[in-house]
Parts: sequence; structure tokens; C-alpha cells
Amino acid sequence: MPSAARQPQAVAAFLNPAMVALVQAAVGHEYELKRGKAMVWPLALVLPVLVLHRSTRQALPSSIRTHLSTWVGRHPALVAGFGERVTSTLPVLRAGLRFGVRHGLLEVEDGRVHGRLPSTRRADGELQELLKSARLVGRWAATVDQPSTLLALLSVRV
Repeated sequence: MPSAARQPQAVAAFLNPAMVALVQAAVGHEYELKRGKAMVWPLALVLPVLVLHRSTRQALPSSIRTHLSTWVGRHPALVAGFGERVTSTLPVLRAGLRFGVRHGLLEVEDGRVHGRLPSTRRADGELQELLKSARLVGRWAATVDQPSTLLALLSVRV
């Protein structure tokens, strides 16, 4: 990912640390609600990419009834480039994690990330779409037994 000075202005505005932290918090919050325990921290650097990448977000299932392996089989082109998208977005994801911890949206404890989602009732437009997708991704990821299985299905190497 280009440095902030070389990013197109729209990309830099969209991938700002506050927005990324909010997506991470929504994913983490829903994951914890569904799973009963917080997600392991590497997922906070992987799962938001499902939401932040528009084509991937638009291809997400409408509910968590679709198994992740089924979705992966239906979208091989998106999954083929997913690991590279995660790698190129890591600086932004790390900045979001730091912002989230600093501002109380995220808490990292014992290798797990707790999402503290503020009220988002007034969110509209693309922000509402992002948060809806982030919540879905959090619940969906919580249905996969092992984080390593989830990472393998998404072609991510840690």
C-alpha cells in the first residue's frame, strides 16, 4: 500500500485509522457475542479486509448460514488475491488497531481483541453498509471452529 502521501485522497480518507478501528471493533464485538470469547488478535488484521475491499464486501453472503468454505468455492477470484490484499493493507490495519486501543474501541488482552462498539444508530450511507458487513463478518467468522482454518480458507499465511 502506498504511503499516505502517495495514496489517492479518496483511498486515504476511506482507510483512515478511525474508520478501520470502527470496522475492527464491529467485527470483534459480533465475533465475541456469537462465539462467547474474544477473537484472536491476528483476525483483527485479516477480517476487516473482507469489509474494506468493496468487491469482496459486495460478494459477502446475506447471512451466516452460508458456510465460509462454500463462499470461498463460489468466489475463487476474490480469495486468490485476498492474502495479497491483507499484506498490502497491514499498515492501515495496524494503525486502526492502535487507534482503536488508544480510543477505547478495542481492547487487547491475553492475545485476544475485544471490540467496544459505540452507538451507530445515526450511521448512514456507506458507513452503515460497512458496519452491517463488519457485524456479519464477525458472526460468520465465529462459526469457524479454528482461526487457522479460517486463515487457510482465505489463503492467508501468518
